[in-house]
Amino acid sequence: MSINIVDLVKNYVPQDLIAKAGSFLNEGEGNVSNAVSGIIPAVLGLFASKASSSEQGAAEVLDAAKGVSNSGILNNTDALLGNADLLSKGTSLFKGLLGDKTNSIIDSIANFAGIKSSSSGSLISMIVPLVLGLLGKHAADNNLNASTFSSFMGAQKSNILSALPSGLGTLGTALGLNSIRDGVQQTVSNVQEGAAPVYNYANETAQNAGGGAKWLLPLLLLAVVALALWYFLGKGCNKTTTTATGADTTAVAPADTLTTTPQAPPAPAVKTLSEVTLPNGVKLQAYPGGIEDQLVQFIQSDAYKNATDSTLKEKWFNFDDLNFEFGTTKLTDSSRRQLDNIAAILKAFPDVKIKVGGYTDKKGDDAANLKLSDGRAKAVQAALKAAGVGAQVPEAEGYGEKLATVDENAPDEARAADRRTSIRLLKK
Repeated sequence: MSINIVDLVKNYVPQDLIAKAGSFLNEGEGNVSNAVSGIIPAVLGLFASKASSSEQGAAEVLDAAKGVSNSGILNNTDALLGNADLLSKGTSLFKGLLGDKTNSIIDSIANFAGIKSSSSGSLISMIVPLVLGLLGKHAADNNLNASTFSSFMGAQKSNILSALPSGLGTLGTALGLNSIRDGVQQTVSNVQEGAAPVYNYANETAQNAGGGAKWLLPLLLLAVVALALWYFLGKGCNKTTTTATGADTTAVAPADTLTTTPQAPPAPAVKTLSEVTLPNGVKLQAYPGGIEDQLVQFIQSDAYKNATDSTLKEKWFNFDDLNFEFGTTKLTDSSRRQLDNIAAILKAFPDVKIKVGGYTDKKGDDAANLKLSDGRAKAVQAALKAAGVGAQVPEAEGYGEKLATVDENAPDEARAADRRTSIRLLKK
């Protein structure tokens, strides 16, 4: 039986791991699952391109794969959620292969799956070491050297291409996969000159199995796919491209004339930042109706002016663009914008003081949830202190699942409401 590396990787990403990832990222389980379905073939495609481009490239991928495999990560995939070293290596490897295309790929997957870009990046950082670990294990089990590993990865390219969800139009463009389909379509058109405009490879193969010289067509198609993958994914990943600022990155998956797969639903709308002007003239970039808008409006309202610390205990403001790396208290780089905004608001209102609160849902160990939420609340407090407003953030506390209201057996989408980091105003 031939090996399909895509299926092997998927077997190591069970639904419970996806659920845990969703919990850590404050994302819906179904959305995380959709993201992973696109990330796995994308990451495999990058490594396949590198490994099959040359024996040196194969040796580099093989060395990295063996190193990760020897870490024992495949025996405990849950460790991917909190292994900062492996996640950091995953991020570095991904960026090293894609260069300027990195953010485009991350955003494409985020839009396709309906998750935040920071969550997409974190998931990619988790999948990369998993993929490498499996490649290293397969190479060790089969005594593959650089040359045979290169051949194996080259043979996997058709599996990888077919596994990429059709709804990832932007991803296909960034990786050159749409060009591959276009090339195959053109080849079919040239070979079948005068035939019907829509070519169904499966029907043609069934009708002509064992017949005449038409057996050459499948081989020709496979050769074109392999050559196109090598060119667009191998050479293309080393090219530097620039994405125009403000460009509309929304793309529609092209019609695939080789299949009759239904068109995927459109990607969810992407939130757009707008300008918020503070009383001191400082301008922020924030989401309309987001935490910044809510906080500024409330501070200037009579409700705040007439409030007491007791009444303010019930008035919390939830961060809407603040995230942590898997299972850790380390803030993601993408959280910097909103942290800077909160610091700017506090500077504009120097008499205002706030408390940071961290929360989890009911799933998992109670003590671990409490510890994680407290560490994350204090991480936000430390970040604001570093921004120069530490005196205005005197308190930070994690509540774990203490205030969670959704049952731990409820769907992940329902439990997401209990997972948050928030702030409230103080009057003491």
